[in-house]
Amino acid sequence: MLEIKNLNKFFGDNHVLKNIELEIESHKTTVIIGSSGSGKSTLLRCINLLETPDSGSIAWNGSELDFSKKIPKSKSQSFTKKTGMVFQSFNLFPHKTALQNIIEAPITVLKKSKEEAKAEALELLRKVGLEEKKDSYPHQLSGGQQQRIAIARALAMKPEILLFDEPTSALDPELEADVLNLIRELSKEDYTILVVTHNMAFARDVSDEVVFVNKGEILAKGSYEELTKLDNERINQFLSFLN
Repeated sequence: MLEIKNLNKFFGDNHVLKNIELEIESHKTTVIIGSSGSGKSTLLRCINLLETPDSGSIAWNGSELDFSKKIPKSKSQSFTKKTGMVFQSFNLFPHKTALQNIIEAPITVLKKSKEEAKAEALELLRKVGLEEKKDSYPHQLSGGQQQRIAIARALAMKPEILLFDEPTSALDPELEADVLNLIRELSKEDYTILVVTHNMAFARDVSDEVVFVNKGEILAKGSYEELTKLDNERINQFLSFLN
């Protein structure tokens, strides 16, 4: 289980995350929803330690990071190896091929041999349906193809937790469907998945639990159907607008 306790994050005077308390079951898919600027992406970035929380703690399967104390670099690095993040803007290296993008981290971080990393990368390219694009550079790929390469790159680190930050927001509807179908397939595998999205049909279809974030606070959580039945004006307004 992923346990987040009393998590706070400030950017200057802006209190972005306010005493976040959240438990995420292992091997389940949790979808995080809420309006732009509510803190959803910041929450993912804190879990991945791309942002350092100002207080609180994050624990995963007995390993806890307490942000009220100085955390040894080795401990934070060990934690981040358990997570894989996919961004809305793909974040591929433009000067590297699809294959090179995927093998970079396994070689430099996990210290795998080039041969082992390449063999695993080719298998991941088959998994995301892009084996024939292994020698293509990002500018030669569509947005949907770039995002599937980014997902393969995250999977190459063999993470236990997969984090998706608006993975289809930069894609047109046809390309969006390809990426969402891939995430649906991954949700059936042995990953703990957190997805930030504005696609409510996808949230309803793929989620085990939905978390509604509003102004840096968790307003509600439960199944999608449970959220639709809540007597909460803010949630009802949000869901009705996007459906």
